[in-house]
Amino acid sequence: ATYSQDLIESLNHKFHQSFNISVCPLESEFEKHIYSSDIKYKLNVSQPSAFVKLAFQINKNYNINMVLIQHEFGFFANRQHEFIELLTIISKPITIVFHTVLPKPNQALKEHIQQIDARVESIIVMTKTSKKMLVDDYCIDAKKITVIPHGTHLVEHSDKDELKEKYGLGGKRILSTFGLLSSGKSIETTLHALPEIIKEYNDVVFLIIGKTHPSVVKHEGEGYRIMLESKVEELHLQAHVKFINKFVPLYELLEYLQLTDIYLFTSKDPNQAVSGTFSYAVSCGCPIISTPIPHAREVLKNSAGLIVDFENPAQISNAVLSLLKDDILRHTIRNNGLQIIASTAWENAAIAHAMLFEKTKSNKIELHYSTPELNLLHIKKLTTNFGMIQFSKINQPDIESGYTLDDNARALIAMCQHLQLTLNYESIKYINIYFEFIKFCFTDEGYFLNYVNENKEFTNQNNTCNLADANGRAIWALGYLLSTSDLLPEEIIDDAKILMEKALTNVHKIYSTRAMAFIIKGLYYKNKYEYNEIDNLLIKELANRLIQMYKHEADNNWCWFESYLTYANSSLPEALLCAWFTTGNSVYKNIAKDSFDFLLSKIFVKDSIKVISNKGWLHNGVGSVSLTDGGEQPIDVAYTIIALNKFYDVFNDESYLNKMKTSFDWFLGKNHLHQVIYNPCTGGCYDGLEEFNVNLNQGAESTVSYLMARLTIQKALQKFTNNRVKNSNIREKLEQVLLV
Repeated sequence: ATYSQDLIESLNHKFHQSFNISVCPLESEFEKHIYSSDIKYKLNVSQPSAFVKLAFQINKNYNINMVLIQHEFGFFANRQHEFIELLTIISKPITIVFHTVLPKPNQALKEHIQQIDARVESIIVMTKTSKKMLVDDYCIDAKKITVIPHGTHLVEHSDKDELKEKYGLGGKRILSTFGLLSSGKSIETTLHALPEIIKEYNDVVFLIIGKTHPSVVKHEGEGYRIMLESKVEELHLQAHVKFINKFVPLYELLEYLQLTDIYLFTSKDPNQAVSGTFSYAVSCGCPIISTPIPHAREVLKNSAGLIVDFENPAQISNAVLSLLKDDILRHTIRNNGLQIIASTAWENAAIAHAMLFEKTKSNKIELHYSTPELNLLHIKKLTTNFGMIQFSKINQPDIESGYTLDDNARALIAMCQHLQLTLNYESIKYINIYFEFIKFCFTDEGYFLNYVNENKEFTNQNNTCNLADANGRAIWALGYLLSTSDLLPEEIIDDAKILMEKALTNVHKIYSTRAMAFIIKGLYYKNKYEYNEIDNLLIKELANRLIQMYKHEADNNWCWFESYLTYANSSLPEALLCAWFTTGNSVYKNIAKDSFDFLLSKIFVKDSIKVISNKGWLHNGVGSVSLTDGGEQPIDVAYTIIALNKFYDVFNDESYLNKMKTSFDWFLGKNHLHQVIYNPCTGGCYDGLEEFNVNLNQGAESTVSYLMARLTIQKALQKFTNNRVKNSNIREKLEQVLLV
């Protein structure tokens, strides 16, 4: 039930008006429920006639396009024939999810599964092992089977010590397990292992989280829990074992798991295909010790956890001690586990299900990714009183990485955008921090340095790195700040104007292609605040340099400024469009459009975006897209969205607007891995899309880039909607005039 609820919520949350999901719960004569929402369908498995009745109900409802069945053998015990009859009568496409696949079936079980297979369009399993068993032991066509791992919740990864204090466990080393209690959990195995552990670590506390399974209570009472409590007393573990005897709400469960130092999964059922409790623990960053169920063997390979034999206390105590003694090993296992489990987030599970639904015979599903709410949590977390920290380890800011002008310049633009769009004046606090950082980086020689360490000292990187692009970004940020003058205190604007005038004295010496583009954009925004003929001449000078580069490199098949496409490509045609806005020179506008449309032809494939990989630039004559999967950076997608918005403003071409939405969907999972890049839980954005995985670190560049994209697309869609309404009103008035 919790699995189904999580899946439904993630589908509805992830996709906007793409699904209308109805639920059909199972009941019996002995187990009926009160539901919090209107339930149109029920299946009473105690009544043989109920199966056929439900099938006809489903067939009569023309709004139902497909049926998804969550299958567990116990649900339909002694009703296998009726279940097959249900599948046979239903005329809609059916997808079935096997939560358990039993190995080495007898002939009757094999034939039953094959009967199910013959009546469904597709099959979902949660592990590769389960798929292999269906193929090898049941002779099911592999093409019909999709592996979608058990979903997990995205978590904030809060401070472990703070959470321990919150729950009265400060200074303790925490072992834990959770789930609905039953003898199959084999928790007593851990209890027998604890005395050896406590000999060396007397501060260990083992948390047993969860109520007894309702079915166990109904048939056996609380006998298993009572046995565990007696075992605790027998082994003198009262100070080291704590029962959390309740069904804990999700937020509390995730906090208990985040404060856990080692999680113990001790199921004694070798055929348990998958465990939701296990998945949740890994996603919370718990180093795992597990018995060898198929799910654990798949997830914990490659140093992502430790495997112990079933019902073996000695192995558990040895494994726990080895982890408690080795902080580096625990940290390694934690990070490896997080990297493996990241793809199983419920958001990604929703995408995988939705993509499978798209392929059904009904073919009536059209996916629309929902735009997440604005969330500045990680932006604020990255920001100190001095500036924005450069990197994060997962979502924890890494102060040792220091600060950069690049990140603070982008952050200044993003927060100015946020202020313009939301009129939330708290933004001014952050605008001031980032602006002060930019001022800090300006030197007496009239240019900016980029790299600052945690002690607010300029680093040696400033001597070895090309600083032109950073200077260009700073000028872009200052110009954008000035264009927001109507919303900001006068003292900030006056300071920014003085600083920009000083920074512009050296830009004649800058020949970096992208730096020139950033400077043009900065001057364009500055002109919105205050027109200046000298700035206009400078825009012409820099734009003409870009034009000369374009004429030197462009031919019939290559409409670009360089012989290869690298990073921040969209900024070049956007800058020329800004130059046209300011000067009125149509050459800038024409080449801006030609080069931008050329770029779009290289990075949009099959209604999705694939920006140039930083693992290998795209050279003239190579092909239509980057040959390398992975190496896609959020900043390039964001810059593309910003440029698309500018081109939509000028040319009023809805294809640019559509590409904006497609580009933004890249952050939400419309990419080659079909995984989210933006983390709605933390408000952070992952640092990159690689060939086989997502880089889970949520640094400043990626997080600010997402925010810039998010604000840009919201403003564009609002403008589009307003124009639609305006045009509709104009049409109405014209029609009224014609009618008169």
